[in-house]
Amino acid sequence: MSELITDIGELTTHGEERTRLHDAALVIDGARIAWIGSAGDAPAADTRTSVGGRAVLPGWVDSHSHLVFAGTRDAEFEARMAGRRYEAGGIASTVAATRTAPEARLRETATALRHEAELQGTTFLETKTGYGLDVESELRSARVAASVADTVSFLGAHVVPPGIDRRDYLDLVTGPMLSAVAPHVQWIDAFCEVGAFDVEESREVLLAGRAAGLGLRLHGNQLGFSGGVALAVELGCASVDHCNHLDSRDIDALASSATIATLLPACDLSTREKLAPGRELLDAGVGIALASNCNPGSSYTTSMPFCVAVAVLQMGLSVDEAVWAATRGGARALDRDTGPDALGALRVGGRADLQVLDAPSVVHLAYRPGVPLTAAVWRRGIRTPPSQPAF
Repeated sequence: MSELITDIGELTTHGEERTRLHDAALVIDGARIAWIGSAGDAPAADTRTSVGGRAVLPGWVDSHSHLVFAGTRDAEFEARMAGRRYEAGGIASTVAATRTAPEARLRETATALRHEAELQGTTFLETKTGYGLDVESELRSARVAASVADTVSFLGAHVVPPGIDRRDYLDLVTGPMLSAVAPHVQWIDAFCEVGAFDVEESREVLLAGRAAGLGLRLHGNQLGFSGGVALAVELGCASVDHCNHLDSRDIDALASSATIATLLPACDLSTREKLAPGRELLDAGVGIALASNCNPGSSYTTSMPFCVAVAVLQMGLSVDEAVWAATRGGARALDRDTGPDALGALRVGGRADLQVLDAPSVVHLAYRPGVPLTAAVWRRGIRTPPSQPAF
């Protein structure tokens, strides 16, 4: 069944040149895009949907989230807004709640958050374990994550939980825990930060994951100069995430590597950390992505449009740069930028993952911050939810 989407006022395709097409149309055939061009030249299709001059762009690729958890940390947030600094150790309260929650409740929460993200244009989503931190709870988290997200990262190396020796916990993460979750995950991650894991500990965890056949990602340089960025480049991680505190050596290392710097602006606002230097990174030639970091402690949002707006309004990115980072940049951070199932771009033969804004241009994502602009979403060629009214 083919569908012509026509009367597109502005079409962002994210081909090799970052141009926006006007008076455009595209044809979806099954899960793929079959044609892109001028609305006046559009071929016939089984069905026709006019978007009435609205903007169309790729679906968001959210390459960093933590959806599998129980409980909230609103009291911690309130205290932080009153002046308390964010610290990695606050994760322990979520671990305690997650361990005691039934698996069905974890799945219900994660599914609801995934649905919330989809309604705001997210069509591909990574999520992590990391709130179980024992073998049984991490395995439960991995199963839930695999049932909800498109790709999953094992984050046993989030923090060392109370009541266990540090060396014993590293042996657990790199041994029995890794073996238990490996069938359900595609990546391994670690929190390389003061209060979490140092560079050598993080290296040990990532190398164990690589030996198990997993791709590498890393949390780095969020709260200080942790050494995480240098480690990520050294090991060839697909992405190093946060990147708030960088010196010239970090930026030069990233610029000379294929490692993507994934920036998490909603988290920066919630923790009142200095914003990651997005403008400086781009000017140095570093590839960047934007992601939500949805989690109950430091970034309780699924809104990629919000992240795009903050990146434009506070981090110095242009609208085109921010939209690119939240779509094709996210694809690169997940090693999904090439091949037949490439993400983050609209191209003939590619996946039909796209969204329509109730606005004439992507500029409105930052021009009208906080306004819900997502009018419709197609994921693998299927409109979600299918009950959305016609334009």
